[in-house]
Amino acid sequence: MTLRLTDEEQSELRQRAANEGVSMQELARRAIREYVGLADHRDRVVASAERIMRVHADAIERLGR
Repeated sequence: MTLRLTDEEQSELRQRAANEGVSMQELARRAIREYVGLADHRDRVVASAERIMRVHADAIERLGR
């Protein structure tokens, strides 16, 4: 895989990596893992909320009155 960045993105990545004492590759890999983890969490939260809405639809309707 090749990741193409704008000059600005590469400069910011280089600076952040230097600040953290890691390589640009390691920092990019961390960012990807974090993004994927957050997206997975969001998907689980949405699925749980939908399940609660289905299971408790009657009670939620009554509370809304």
